[in-house]
Amino acid sequence: MMRSIAIVLFFVAAVNAFHVSKSFTSTRLNMQLNAISAAMVKELRSKSGAGMMDCKKALTECNGDMTEAIDFLRVKGLASAAKKADRIASTGLVAVAVSADGKAAAVVEVNSETDFVAKNDMFKSSVEQISQIAANGADTNEKILASPFEGESATVADEVVRLVAVIGENMNFRRVERLTVNNGIIASYVHSPVTNTMGKTGCLVAIETTSDNTEKLQELGKSIAMHVAASSPQFLNTDSVTAEAVEKEKTVLIEQAKASAKPGQSDEIIEKMVMGRMGKFYKEICLLEQPFIMEPKKTVGGMVQELAKELGVAVAVTGFKCMVLGEGLEERDWSA
Repeated sequence: MMRSIAIVLFFVAAVNAFHVSKSFTSTRLNMQLNAISAAMVKELRSKSGAGMMDCKKALTECNGDMTEAIDFLRVKGLASAAKKADRIASTGLVAVAVSADGKAAAVVEVNSETDFVAKNDMFKSSVEQISQIAANGADTNEKILASPFEGESATVADEVVRLVAVIGENMNFRRVERLTVNNGIIASYVHSPVTNTMGKTGCLVAIETTSDNTEKLQELGKSIAMHVAASSPQFLNTDSVTAEAVEKEKTVLIEQAKASAKPGQSDEIIEKMVMGRMGKFYKEICLLEQPFIMEPKKTVGGMVQELAKELGVAVAVTGFKCMVLGEGLEERDWSA
């Protein structure tokens, strides 16, 4: 009898101890949660870009230590970033930037998985800074990714990884193009813009001249950059067309001419037909030979010469770059 009572008392004590322990744990957890103020969560969100619940959890795990909480989120983010790396990032932003002295400019492409991210202020800010790094001298992917990120001790590559962690999508820096001038200006144009300097297409045009009429030069330069976006020239002028491109087109045109030639037509006549069609080919692919989209009766080169005559000095377009978002990339099928 006494033994039975002792066993019962033991179990009662054990149950009470369990409830006391549970109550203590719950109280301690509540105290921790209460100690994590909304201001602390807001501050951590501002510094890390992570979600509210993730920030609250990080602060709780780190007993309210802001520095440790940031590291906690970074470690968590770095782990998840690797899992996102195999997802296709085919959208994002193209951005243009001009160096402080106006003698160099760059256009860059940074990809994300969805258009939603392209509207994210954090993403846009990072893309803008990356484009400026490119304009200031970094002219290859390797140089840009290794460049210090503005305001941070980390590199551009580290910033891309951080964005993947806090935004939750795969993204990557894809490519860069630069132009420089010795004298003159570089004009830019952004198509489908989300800001003045970034959108879905970015084009640059370099104009060499000793004229100081920046307003006129920029006006023409931007118009030509718009033309580039609309007409997609492949080369600057006939002299810059590669021998490979010429030979390839001639081969196609010769076969076409032979197929349409009348019986008995000589190779000499066919050659003349091909040379005539090559003129049309150059007008289609060479920027300065193309009809200007705003005044189709004039060529782009003709517009440049008109400005040169007006300014009284030589004016020459020496280069152009155009980048279209996602060009050549596979798009993700979100219905799958």
